[in-house]
Amino acid sequence: MQLKTPKHIAIIMDGNGRWAKLNNRPRIFGHKKGVDRVNQIVEYCVENDDIEILTLYTFSSENWLRPKLEVKKLMELIVSTVNKEINNLIGNGIKVSIIGDISNLPKLVQKTLEGVMESTKDNNRLILNLAINYGSKQEILNSIQLILNDIINNKIELKDVDMNLFESKLYTYPHPDPDLLIRTGGEFRLSNFLLWQLAYSEIIVNSKFWPDYSKEDFVKDIHSFMNRERRFGKISEQIN
Repeated sequence: MQLKTPKHIAIIMDGNGRWAKLNNRPRIFGHKKGVDRVNQIVEYCVENDDIEILTLYTFSSENWLRPKLEVKKLMELIVSTVNKEINNLIGNGIKVSIIGDISNLPKLVQKTLEGVMESTKDNNRLILNLAINYGSKQEILNSIQLILNDIINNKIELKDVDMNLFESKLYTYPHPDPDLLIRTGGEFRLSNFLLWQLAYSEIIVNSKFWPDYSKEDFVKDIHSFMNRERRFGKISEQIN
């Protein structure tokens, strides 16, 4: 069996709040420690030429239901982190892309995210997708609405609708689907993340909380992926 490094890795960075509680610290402290972990994982991906895309579940559309103070602090953390890391992103050839609906974010957050996308748009060493105000059900619904609007306005016909057209309306277009999904924190659910795109992704659930998830853990999970057989509906004999 040929071992292949995943080209697109998606991560649900779960466990910041539980880590903070375990260490008798406020939840936002856990999120700040989580940013340190992001930097290490991004650094590894930049060094590994086989990894082309890293998609991080940063803030879900359901996270607005959290306490208002925590949401406020998370928005501030997004802004401060981008401003702190912008030169590193540019210098390391990282192209930042935002998936999700940022139109409902505070104006400063919108401006900051739009700025980092503009500043890194020509980079090509690693695509870093940040899923912010992202919900997969809304993404799928949005894709359907865009297609229906095109049909109503006679831009396309019903017979033109296929999976390729549908996928072209998703937030993640034109990026390929993730090869590997890693979820930290030990929970076994997708949490409304990339429901369409993860149809044939390999999934690894790591029991460590995100602030404790090291570069070594990341490498180990990648090696676990590389030893799996991806069949995409076929049988082993057809693959081998």
